[in-house]
Formats: sequence, structure tokens, C-alpha cells
Amino acid sequence: MRRTAARAGAGPVVDAPPAPGPMAGPEQTAAPAPAPAPAPAPAPVSVPQQLRTEFPFELPRGYVDASGTVHRDGVMRLATARDELIPLRDVRVQENPAYLSVVLLGRVITSLGTLPSVHDGVVENMFASDLAFLQDFYRQVNAEGHTRAAVECPHCSEPFEVELGGSRLGES
Repeated sequence: MRRTAARAGAGPVVDAPPAPGPMAGPEQTAAPAPAPAPAPAPAPVSVPQQLRTEFPFELPRGYVDASGTVHRDGVMRLATARDELIPLRDVRVQENPAYLSVVLLGRVITSLGTLPSVHDGVVENMFASDLAFLQDFYRQVNAEGHTRAAVECPHCSEPFEVELGGSRLGES
């Protein structure tokens, strides 16, 4: 390092490191002190992702209540194991396994239009197209958003999708 002369009124004499590179010479003056190395960044904090448990839907036709009001907008929640097990003890399901989807949907639909409550009696009076829509929506919601898988034909390598869902709700 070399000592450089201070200019009048510029402060004390400072030791300066030689400038890097081939052009370093006696005419260079003091360089500012190098900035301290930055502290290592803290490890990113893992923020838990909120689990989405309710999903809005709109029925293709809509449920018509006793007063003639059409209800189309609703919300379905994720099903629990209990939701799928309790209907199996229902006499109507034991007598007719196809009734399982009606009872199950009555448990997981939390709202429909302005109805005060949704139950299996509401579901069983829906149009068949709305029931089919809700069955498919149930599968999508409870299979993390989809029931189809992308596959490839082993013969021609053409990609296509296959349906993985069971034939009825509560079945895989």
C-alpha cells in the first residue's frame, strides 16, 4: 500500500490499496474502502399453504324449490372419511347402492342459492343433469382437482386422457 498526500481541507491521509489491473501507477489516489461482504441471506421461511376445503359451483339447470325459485350457485366442501362411511349405514343405501351419491352429496354441499340448508331430500329432487354434474364435481374436488390422467398409446405413441374415477361416488 502507498500513502497519498491529502488535499487541503480534504481530511487525513489515507492508506489506499493499489488499484487492480495493468494501469496502476503512482498517479492514482486512494480508493473508497471496499464494502463489507453482505451477510448471508436468512433461509426462506416455509409458509404453510392453506388447504382449500370449499369449492363454488354453478348447476347447469338449477334446483327448483317448492315456491318455484331456481337455485344454481352453491358450495361443496371436501369430503371426509366419515362422510363416505356414514351413508353406508343408511337403510336407503343398503337397499339401493345407487342412493349413496344422493346421501353423500347431501352431506358435502354446504350451500345452494338461498336455501337455508341442503340435505339428501334436496339432492334427490334435482334434475338428472344437475345430479350428474355434482357427481363429477365431487370426484374432481376430492381427487385434487381432476379424475383424468394423461397417458400414451403403447402402439402409436399418441397421447390421450383416461378417466380414473369410480362409477359411483364413494368408489375409486
